[in-house]
Amino acid sequence: MASNIEIKLRVADLNAVAEKAIPLANHGPELIRQEDVFFNATAGRLKLRLFDDGRGELIGYRRSDSESIRESQYHRYLTDDPPSLRKSLSMTLGEGITVRKERTLFLIGQTRIHLDRVESLGNFVELEVVMQEGETTEQGIAIANDLLRKLGLDSAERIAVAYADLLAE
Repeated sequence: MASNIEIKLRVADLNAVAEKAIPLANHGPELIRQEDVFFNATAGRLKLRLFDDGRGELIGYRRSDSESIRESQYHRYLTDDPPSLRKSLSMTLGEGITVRKERTLFLIGQTRIHLDRVESLGNFVELEVVMQEGETTEQGIAIANDLLRKLGLDSAERIAVAYADLLAE
């Protein structure tokens, strides 16, 4: 199962973060509009991510709800027929919260930087350090901490839960 080291932060100014990310990035900025439909999973979280071009991906993941940098284990399943998959999952598991966001993606080395404008919630930054074979959690945390410093996000408000959890509150 794939894993990453991640942290989520609430920020006031996404443009200021983007300005710092641009010179560091080897990819981006790339604008992506997403709708994440969460399902009532019994272990971890399960969401169907819908893209504007009609594609989708089912993502199952497990991670602790912690404000610190944490490990997340996940599995992705790509689909060209998300409406049919959504119907099956809705019928058997039931739908939960739907999260709509506009995401600007940067890639910095093995890290995905997401600048998210989340409908009804505001602005957030997510760092996801994609773990390589043989890397330790501590190495991933070190990479994340280095990027937090370079992006000026050391003291930004840390968020422990998923966007769906924030919307449910």
